[in-house]
Amino acid sequence: MDNLTHSLMGWALAETGLKRRTRKGLAACVLAANMPDIDVFFGCAPWEPLATHRGFTHGLVGGVLLMPPLLALLLWLLDRWQVSRGALFRSGLPMRFGWLLALCYLGAITHPLLDLQNTYAIQLLSPASTQWFHTDGLFIVSPWLLAMVGAGIWGARRRAKPGAAIAVVAGAVGFIAVNMGISALAWQATPGRPDRVFASPQPLLFWRRDMIWRGNGLIAYGRFDPFRGIAVVPDGPPIPDRMDDPLVRRAGEATVEARKFLAWSQLPMARVDKGHCMATVTFGDARFTGPRLSRNFNVSVRVPVPGCR
Repeated sequence: MDNLTHSLMGWALAETGLKRRTRKGLAACVLAANMPDIDVFFGCAPWEPLATHRGFTHGLVGGVLLMPPLLALLLWLLDRWQVSRGALFRSGLPMRFGWLLALCYLGAITHPLLDLQNTYAIQLLSPASTQWFHTDGLFIVSPWLLAMVGAGIWGARRRAKPGAAIAVVAGAVGFIAVNMGISALAWQATPGRPDRVFASPQPLLFWRRDMIWRGNGLIAYGRFDPFRGIAVVPDGPPIPDRMDDPLVRRAGEATVEARKFLAWSQLPMARVDKGHCMATVTFGDARFTGPRLSRNFNVSVRVPVPGCR
């Protein structure tokens, strides 16, 4: 999800009354809700799962278990430094490190739970496993969720009572659960026996799904609308992903960039442009590029054509 959504969800949790448990409680909830996205600064890391977004820092070990104590310690040290300089805190709250740590854990948990909801997916079990998980419950920027959570925060602060924030957190959970159920229906309605299926919610008409699936080396696109029938409507014939082509397999191992891209990609597909003795293999991901691989998220590799002299 976008960082505004993560921030507002952490803020909404704080407004349920949790921010009154300790000094820096609001900061703990909001910062922890964004903390796993620190992996965007490691794009050149030698360890490939970390070099691709939503890996180790989004997993149960890195993002949920190890990082919250570090954030809690940094906030506590900041507080100690402010106290040493004679700072006065308008909240009048004491510093309770136990509560600070608990709020960091709570905020951090919201991040992978939200990121699970869109088709970008996360490596929830990293570093033990590079498997990607997704529930397809939300568009990556959900205007409905943003409006809902924003209204709850406004109501809680205006009335200086936690009721509105508690209601909006419960409402957000219910909204996500309903959308997960719709995506589960879409997965079951997908024709054939695909090995991967993605059901991306539309941003405004959240009950509709843009479908992409793969089976037997073919990528297919379609649409699903539960109000128009429990069936996926294909958008044209399926397209070969060409990932079994020996030239494509060789290109996939030829460069570090290609290996990292394929480690990240969930529905890889390739286009091969052959010259006299060299071929350009362009890799894309069917979730984010069209059949002609003419959009973003592409990696190109030049490899020699076998038998050419």
